[in-house]
Amino acid sequence: MESLTSSYKKLMEKVKNVIVFQSAVSVVHWDMETMMPPKAIQLRSQQLSMLSRIGHKMMTDPEIGKLLEEILRHPEYDKLDIIQKRNVYLIKKEYDEQTKLPEELVAAIAKQRAITTDVWKKAKAAKDFSMFKPELEKMVDLEKKAAEILMEVKQTKTPYDALIDIFEPKMTAETIAKVFEELKEGLVTLIKKCETAPRQPDVSILKRRVPIEVQRKIAKEIARFIEYDIESKKAGGRIDETEHPFTTGYYDDVRITTHYYEDNYTSSIFSVLHEGGHAMYEQNLKREWMFQPVGTACSSGFHESQSRFVENIVGRSREFWIYFLPKLKELTGNILADVDLDRFVHAVNQVKPSKIRVEADEVTYCLHIIIRFNLERELFTGKLTVGELPQTWNQSYKEYLGIDIENDSEGVMQDTHWASGLYGYFPSYALGNIYSGQILAAMEKDLPNWRNRIAEGSFHDVRQWLAENVHSYGNLYDPADLIRKITGTELSVKPYLNYLNKKYSELYGF
Repeated sequence: MESLTSSYKKLMEKVKNVIVFQSAVSVVHWDMETMMPPKAIQLRSQQLSMLSRIGHKMMTDPEIGKLLEEILRHPEYDKLDIIQKRNVYLIKKEYDEQTKLPEELVAAIAKQRAITTDVWKKAKAAKDFSMFKPELEKMVDLEKKAAEILMEVKQTKTPYDALIDIFEPKMTAETIAKVFEELKEGLVTLIKKCETAPRQPDVSILKRRVPIEVQRKIAKEIARFIEYDIESKKAGGRIDETEHPFTTGYYDDVRITTHYYEDNYTSSIFSVLHEGGHAMYEQNLKREWMFQPVGTACSSGFHESQSRFVENIVGRSREFWIYFLPKLKELTGNILADVDLDRFVHAVNQVKPSKIRVEADEVTYCLHIIIRFNLERELFTGKLTVGELPQTWNQSYKEYLGIDIENDSEGVMQDTHWASGLYGYFPSYALGNIYSGQILAAMEKDLPNWRNRIAEGSFHDVRQWLAENVHSYGNLYDPADLIRKITGTELSVKPYLNYLNKKYSELYGF
């Protein structure tokens, strides 16, 4: 029998190759969204299909299966430490799932994702869902096939639970639905209080036109504040422009994107903070865990907790603007010269139900997510067809947010996720908000004066605390265990609702 150490070493070498390959594929995806010329889409869809076949072959290499079996059956298996055992567990989980998915299906999904995303962009520009519908139907059918297969391997109750597990391990739609019900109740009450409060913000100051060239300089200043290096000779990041902001990368190469609107300068400010939060997590993972499964983020929900923390808890705080508003005024010349601090802070924290998720305020945001979760759940149980999505979407927006949707581009086609085949991802955003509330409550015990440090222009203490208490655990624990480890409590909506109620009662004066 081969020694346990030798088998483990061989397994980790195999997996390192997979991780390096995946990091290269992410650059190809990044290029598709940022630099690729329009004509290249058909070629790119074939490239991605080919790459997904290669990645699938690498991950389902029978040698990986053989090594896993040797390690798990080895009489000295228990001598492996917690990190090694976690690596073996994560590799086995991935191997078992990938070996059950036929290579043809994996390649078909990758190809269809590229095509559906391209058609989505055109249909969104044309405000025409009928252009998008046939490709979306193909995408959903392929994902349903994959979900049926994964449901058996992951031993989940439903196909949709199998998709949720990809992004939020061990989380179920049933648990999410209960948590979201409590969250919805708390938010609806708070929204009503804000809407009827006597003190309302003047948001006209946010509509002043700021040239895009100036906004690029603002983005660089924000990157400096959050210690996201895009400028030095050792920089591991960059900021580019896309239709839909995102973050991609691994350890030393983590890139973020934003979108600049001349008449909505705060949009890019908050997207850079948000994506910078994602990048911070990726770049703070333990260096010695690079190329190991434990050296990845815990889950999409935890990823979102970090981006929402930086964007909202820090970026929309009064303390951040004590520091940053003078810088903003300096960069924008006389455009914002007459704007005072309290007026500005209230404006960027306006609570107003709106159509677009990515532009939604902190209080109404999760309702956008709850709507999408409900629709996805019904889509995968067969209660809803792709053709019924626009109408059900519009009804939900009327019911939850009192909003009338005028066309499908501002409705069901506003996000890239369904075109990209990311079903089960949406709940992560709201779970991330919930986690961020719990993380904040824990951090305040250790850093009672963190707000003063932000007002002085230093994000460093907060960044360090998050690195030590969240990022450094990587993927050592499943989300439910990690939140317990950080906060000493189970998943709970209360800290997040407490944070919102305290903040908005002060802003709106109720």
